[in-house]
Amino acid sequence: MLWRRPAPVRSLLVSNCHRYSSAVTKTAEPLRILFCGSDEFSIASLRALSKARRDVPELIESIDIVHRPAKPTGRGGKRLRPVPIQEVAKEELRLNTHAIDTFTGWTPPVPIHLVIAVSFGLFVPPRILNLARYGGLNVHPSLLPDLRGPAPIHHALLKERPSTGVSIQTLHPKHFDRGTILAQTPPPGIQLMPGTTTAELTETLANQGAGMLVDVLKSGAFVPPLEDVGWYSSSDRPIHHAEKITKKHREIDFNKDALHDILKVHRVIGAPYCLLPNGARLILDTIADQEDTISAPSKVSFMAEDGTGSIIVRLGNGEALRIDRSTYEGGKTGQGNARLIRLINNKLLEI
Repeated sequence: MLWRRPAPVRSLLVSNCHRYSSAVTKTAEPLRILFCGSDEFSIASLRALSKARRDVPELIESIDIVHRPAKPTGRGGKRLRPVPIQEVAKEELRLNTHAIDTFTGWTPPVPIHLVIAVSFGLFVPPRILNLARYGGLNVHPSLLPDLRGPAPIHHALLKERPSTGVSIQTLHPKHFDRGTILAQTPPPGIQLMPGTTTAELTETLANQGAGMLVDVLKSGAFVPPLEDVGWYSSSDRPIHHAEKITKKHREIDFNKDALHDILKVHRVIGAPYCLLPNGARLILDTIADQEDTISAPSKVSFMAEDGTGSIIVRLGNGEALRIDRSTYEGGKTGQGNARLIRLINNKLLEI
């Protein structure tokens, strides 16, 4: 009955048939997927897979979710905070979930064809990969081999990369981020505009990665023989490791750091902190460029801005930073400026 339909409809149906049948032919049967995830970045991929399961039922048979257990939070750790993907998987997508903190002693409850790990945090061991007919895939938010590691989005912004992207790679049996690249954002990548925030870039890369992941499944690119399509080369581009972001990355030094770098830390990681001349730690909750510089470097100095409650800090290079809200060590959150003003008036912050 296909040929009784109008020509444009026939063409579309035939095109879609060929598009999806290649993956089905290569895999021979719909995929049973074990999806390992945690946060909003991984949720984007899970939603895309769930949609593909509905739209192309011959592509995906089932999706089981593995996530980390809920973590204690709040005062005394009396409340448990579930990982974000748990509620989405169970309540929104109605998928089976499994909470584990280690793969040791755990086996998937059903036979699986493919493991997909996205922003998961645990290494998927060879024992689990060997249970899957096609091994595993990972959505990594960088142009591998650049920014291997757990925090590629933060480091792309901190290192001020002109562009970045997404890589779909296989899961390596021994190392993180050493798999075969099956898909990658085309050159030159996604341009990073000045002022881009971590949340903005995360959303952009999550959505692109989700679409690329589904395309890899539809094309059957995960079925051997595998083709490495990575194009990012170290011959003319930087390659760095994207280490885990820790409290140390938020530490700044008014004597050494430029205003641009202090504001960048605040935008990318969160409120930076410094050690004051009296040895106390100060968290800079809300800061801004004072747009006031002097031609020659000077020593660090502090000044209370009249009538506003803000503090002006003259940096070692002569630039000026305005602190609108801060938290002084041992004090109430956001109440640090009042303490600073008293110290300034008593000349206790002079170097």
